[in-house]
Amino acid sequence: MYLTPFTSLAWAYQLHYYLCFRTHRRRPLFASKAARLTEFVTEICARHDYHLLECQPHPNQLRCLVSLQPAQTISKVMQTIKTNSSRECTHQFNLAKPVWARGFLAKSVGHVRIGAVRKYLEQQSKHHGYDSRVLPPVYRYRAHQPVKLQAAHASFELSHHLVLATCQRKGIFTSDLGRALSDYWLRVAAIRGFAVDQISVVPDHVHLLVRIVPKMSIDECALMLMNNGQHFIGKNYPQPLVEAGVNQLWEASAYAGTCGEFTTALIKAWLSTPE
Repeated sequence: MYLTPFTSLAWAYQLHYYLCFRTHRRRPLFASKAARLTEFVTEICARHDYHLLECQPHPNQLRCLVSLQPAQTISKVMQTIKTNSSRECTHQFNLAKPVWARGFLAKSVGHVRIGAVRKYLEQQSKHHGYDSRVLPPVYRYRAHQPVKLQAAHASFELSHHLVLATCQRKGIFTSDLGRALSDYWLRVAAIRGFAVDQISVVPDHVHLLVRIVPKMSIDECALMLMNNGQHFIGKNYPQPLVEAGVNQLWEASAYAGTCGEFTTALIKAWLSTPE
């Protein structure tokens, strides 16, 4: 059964990231220029449609909290901020190049900590009233040994909570079908270079906890999961789709929210506190 691949999605999202990068050789270049550096970064973010939530300049590094869109990648954001701020600093302050050292730190943060997201995924069966059934149509997966992701010159932890709904919210998945899809997604993730840490499948939607690398957007990750997933189901398990009367596995929309060790509110308060 052929299912038309998705090329774009309608998004509901809240994507927050803590970013940090240092000056070349940790030179104290901004001891008396912190306010101007903040102005540069604020202007750069506005020009490129990044929402700068907080910025904390230091003599030898810059820390900031940004809100991004699903199609934006951390690698491109870092390249844009560093390149443009370096140009402004060398021009305005007459600084020698390079201004910034190679590499960066990037961490996802969110409305709630990652532990709360994990617990929420684990309780989906109870939340939707399936626990009382003799054979609940639910499948859960959680990685016992999380896959280690790497990228050159970057330290990162980019965790995202994804929610995908079936077409017309039809009850398509059973526990066996959820297991088959989850196993297939793990193979896709291994090939494509991202990690699936947790999955919760109920009949009409799926929750995932995924980690991505800086060069990948969550939009790209979701499209890979949805297109590969519906190709797999359409080829190997078409009957549930026929019985549901749908010609797509998914709705052309998704939710994505970042999460991490710390919340957005905590990081924002920390960055806004003068040192």
